[in-house]
Amino acid sequence: MASINFEQLKERSLKIRQRYHELELAHHGSEWTVEEDALAFLTDAGLVGRHVMSQQGRWPKENTQEELQHKLGESIWWLTILAERMNLNIEEATENFLGKTEKLLGK
Repeated sequence: MASINFEQLKERSLKIRQRYHELELAHHGSEWTVEEDALAFLTDAGLVGRHVMSQQGRWPKENTQEELQHKLGESIWWLTILAERMNLNIEEATENFLGKTEKLLGK
């Protein structure tokens, strides 16, 4: 399986988001706000939790592996979009988090 770097992630994510903006305009007359994007991310993050429960046998649904994988990827996509829309560098944010946490925990 091919790997993806942050630049590819951002570029591909923004192209997909632009297409969704076009659909939002066509169906609702306006693009979603950053707040609406954040709410959509939170909804998908909640679904990650539900699919994890199912995958671990704690929720009565079968064959959730594919759905879980999709929602994990979609959550990363949403975080990338949110960062870009708020002029934050997702790569820098991730590196800062990892560095601070490693330092805190003593690597």
